[in-house]
Amino acid sequence: MSKFVSVNLLQRVIVALIGIPLLLWLNGGGGLLFFSFFSLLALLAVFEFHRLARQKAQPPSLWVVLLITLLFQLDFYLHYVEEWELLLAVVLGLMVMELFLKEGSPLLNLGSVFPGLLYVNLTFGSLLRLRLESVHENGKIMVFLLFFCVWGADIFAYFGGSTLGGKFIHRKLFERLSPNKTWEGFLCGLAGSVTAALVYGSFVPQLSMKKVLLTGVLIGLASPAGDLIESMFKRDAGVKDSSGLIPGHGGVLDRFDTIMFVSPFIYVITFYL
Repeated sequence: MSKFVSVNLLQRVIVALIGIPLLLWLNGGGGLLFFSFFSLLALLAVFEFHRLARQKAQPPSLWVVLLITLLFQLDFYLHYVEEWELLLAVVLGLMVMELFLKEGSPLLNLGSVFPGLLYVNLTFGSLLRLRLESVHENGKIMVFLLFFCVWGADIFAYFGGSTLGGKFIHRKLFERLSPNKTWEGFLCGLAGSVTAALVYGSFVPQLSMKKVLLTGVLIGLASPAGDLIESMFKRDAGVKDSSGLIPGHGGVLDRFDTIMFVSPFIYVITFYL
């Protein structure tokens, strides 16, 4: 068991050493490269969700959901039509397609594909808009802050939970869906997110302390939710990881679940508060 943990940790460190500079570089440049990378992640995430859905139902063909995802991400980037118009077209189109399918239950088939399509596209779409609709560089700055808070929460929760888990609060955080998560890990993650926000904010004077603290606290509180939601779907589908794409992490849904979940909230904080 200890050998597995050490190998898993080594894989995580290697991925972090490659992935963190890549994400920082992409956010610094923005534009087409940022769009292309996160659109690819959205396509991979929808592929993984389709894989989960197939364990319980007969969702629309993979090429259909990938095409819909590409259209959504292109619209978030180019903003040709309003998102609600595209969403309405997708919902009606998938319902009409279901008329011609002969396998499975229409309720299960459509119900299995809509959550993944909406969740993946709207969350990654929020991240795209947050970065690409920058107002006086605020979008880029807030994406950096989002990344640092998520990483701070993950690192503190991982090591804090491993070291302190169960020693002070003798009850798991959400044992039904994720038996390894502890309250100690959650509180350490919250502290890590707030610490990362304060450190980052000290180097970026144009960010108000209110926005910095609100972002740090919100990401710290919400971090487990993204993971638990994905765990809920994986447990129902009977799989351990959404895929094996990222060594030591699983798939895109496993690695980016928190970034996806908090992106819409950070978009609101950035442009409306």
